[in-house]
Amino acid sequence: MKTAIGTDIDYARKLLTAGELVAIPTETVYGLAANAFDERAVAKIFSAKNRPLFNPLIVHVSGIDQVRSIVKHIPPAAEKLIAKFSPGPLTILLPRNEKVPDIVTAGLPEVAIRIPSHPLTLELLHKLDFPLAAPSANPFGYISPTSAQHVQKVLSGKIPYILDGGKSNAGIESTIVGFNNGSPVIYRQGIITKEDMEELVGPVALNQSKKPVAPGMLESHYSPHTALYLSEDIDTLIQNFNSKEVGLITYEDYSKLLPAEQQILLYKSGDLNAAARNLYAALHEMDERGYKAIVVKKLPEQGIGIAINDRLTRAAHR
Repeated sequence: MKTAIGTDIDYARKLLTAGELVAIPTETVYGLAANAFDERAVAKIFSAKNRPLFNPLIVHVSGIDQVRSIVKHIPPAAEKLIAKFSPGPLTILLPRNEKVPDIVTAGLPEVAIRIPSHPLTLELLHKLDFPLAAPSANPFGYISPTSAQHVQKVLSGKIPYILDGGKSNAGIESTIVGFNNGSPVIYRQGIITKEDMEELVGPVALNQSKKPVAPGMLESHYSPHTALYLSEDIDTLIQNFNSKEVGLITYEDYSKLLPAEQQILLYKSGDLNAAARNLYAALHEMDERGYKAIVVKKLPEQGIGIAINDRLTRAAHR
């Protein structure tokens, strides 16, 4: 199979309607999309990604009306969060109805739903008669893709089409929030922070269970092929390696222990949004350089720095 890249929404629509896979751009990362109502099409996602069937998928919809069409009910707190943060990088766990196949939710009673804000994908969703199941468009466990080129690098020959929407603006996966007796619980942290939500709906809990009831909850995930080491004390860590065989991802200032060309700065001047936007591209670039190790400086544990550190902790060498 030859994989094409382009911006033809009608072609993407025809492929998806025929039960094929299409990589789609979102503001977070690129997704690998299939008709969420077509079990055979969704099964192709798991096959192309080598993703375990116990790991549920996110369903992307065109708007709140489509959310209502596939769930049993929406708690009041969820209504408020959707109204404030959607379209955008927010995923809501809600009790699914009979329209959503078991394969999408790994047999679980709740479905993860979000309304993406990328204009190309929103336009595509409005032209379809069905929502799209779409995890990240990469092999299971590997670095998430934030450009069409990232997708082509890892899935070329496995899917027919990549809808090219440029680089992802947010850069890390959506925040996932469910509800325990109507009270919000965060299952995956993201661009929309706990504090952002609490301003709107009051106290928000953090999930403490390791059971994968939503995407992105596995302990090992988002990993480059190169061993990744996460530390606040990067200088001590770098000295454990031959200086020519290590790349560094850091922020604000370069380390004096390595040449600048072996380092990537995620941001300067405290811009954590830039760190999120640049993170996966930096990991992709470092992974292609052939180093024996990638060292990453842990970000401040505040705001979206918490979500970025979560991704890096799951990606780190064990």
